Amino acid sequence: MTKHQEGIPHMVSRVIQVDPFDLVIFGGTGDLARRKILPGLFRRFCAGQMPASARIIGAARTDLDDAGYRKMVAEAIAEFGSEHTPPEAKLKAFLGQVSYVAIDARGDTGWAALQEIMKGTGKVEAYYFSVSPALFGDLAERLQRWGMADQDARIVVEKPFGRDLETARTLNATLAKYFSESQVYRIDHYLGKETVQNLMAVRFGNMLFEPLWNAQYVDHIQITVAETVGVGGRGEYYDKSGAMRDMVQNHLMQLLCLIAMEPPARFDPDAVRDEKLKVIRALDPVLPHHVVRGQYEAEKGNAGAHPSYREAVGDPRSKTESFIALKTQISNWRWSGTPFYLRTGKRMSARSSEITVVFKETPHSIFGAEAGQHRNVLSIRLQPNEGITLGVTIKEPGPGGMRLIDVPLDMTFSEALGEGAEHVDAYERLIMDVIRGNQTLFMRGDEVEAAWAWTDPIIHGWEARGDVPKPYESGSDGTTDSQEMMRRDGRNWREVSP
Repeated sequence: MTKHQEGIPHMVSRVIQVDPFDLVIFGGTGDLARRKILPGLFRRFCAGQMPASARIIGAARTDLDDAGYRKMVAEAIAEFGSEHTPPEAKLKAFLGQVSYVAIDARGDTGWAALQEIMKGTGKVEAYYFSVSPALFGDLAERLQRWGMADQDARIVVEKPFGRDLETARTLNATLAKYFSESQVYRIDHYLGKETVQNLMAVRFGNMLFEPLWNAQYVDHIQITVAETVGVGGRGEYYDKSGAMRDMVQNHLMQLLCLIAMEPPARFDPDAVRDEKLKVIRALDPVLPHHVVRGQYEAEKGNAGAHPSYREAVGDPRSKTESFIALKTQISNWRWSGTPFYLRTGKRMSARSSEITVVFKETPHSIFGAEAGQHRNVLSIRLQPNEGITLGVTIKEPGPGGMRLIDVPLDMTFSEALGEGAEHVDAYERLIMDVIRGNQTLFMRGDEVEAAWAWTDPIIHGWEARGDVPKPYESGSDGTTDSQEMMRRDGRNWREVSP
């Protein structure tokens, strides 16, 4: 049987063109624009999803004209857009839809020029705030002052959305002065991943799983987001945030919500986000002995290329965590008594994002003690090698009695769906959702605040205790204390594997 397995069709992507739009990228010369936003837009253009009348306007303090910006965009696409050389005709046509305005977010420079560009187009107008959150309020205020914050305008804001509950509330209140909640798109690129959306399809589209998706049948759930890289050039920012603020409060929290939420009445933005909010509000506080923090050490034999965390951030006494593992529970009827284990860190053994649902053992084994203990395990891989694996128990082939083994039913998307399946980057999907006006995969203001309300006491707790993160080896699976936390519960972390 070929990789286009029997019963699984060869997938042909169907691209639906979005409405004509103007997208202004504040911070249009920055790293995120160059690495993700602009290459993603070019791929959507090549796929036929962008109409010919769409315009992309870069806006930043850098002194450039249209030609200079187009040159920068072409270089970004060549470097980050694809492993293949972009078609010259396509690139030329795309660059023809790109322009630039030199603008000062906190002054008046450039705003009249941008106002003239955006005047009376009758198209979808979207403004991407690819800048520091400190500038969100300034940009929102000037968009209103210059007549560009009408009821049809949309703004996209990047994380971090606050660093605690107080600052998140302040940001929400600031944006609310100029834009309604339906106009604000708080972007978390994890929610744009194909497999993350497949969480909902697996749960709510298959009768096989939903009846078992509760504390009666699920022993525990693990969520792991592991990175092999260190803090790199983000040391100054990262040391002020740490793994809890940078990853748990947003990315891992969103994954937990999608895996644990009740079925929404329908698949629309507010129905989905209402159910996610209920999960966050039902989370139990995390006890001090249920959270473990760590900092990576220099790589043995290669400390020059891979220094320790404290060396990378330039602070020999830093108490900021590059690794965190914690246990929490959800106090509702579906999940009461089922622990959720969350883990994320840098300089770990492999790059891997995975959600694992570990089902309980059968209540009675008819095969006797010699058959051993076996559990069904559903593993949802977000990156790399996106896919879903279900572990099932079967008889080991051959004579000699009833010997049981666990084998995986594996659906790696690239193999199961064939080469014709479209692989869309998270930013591509989310930007197109902004143009469509679909907020399903974006965080709502009350959702962000609820996440901080749960996170803040955990952070305040270790700060009050004066806890210092434990060192862990670069290239390991985190601190030994995190393993011990699981062993106390009679469980083990899943091996981190690519």
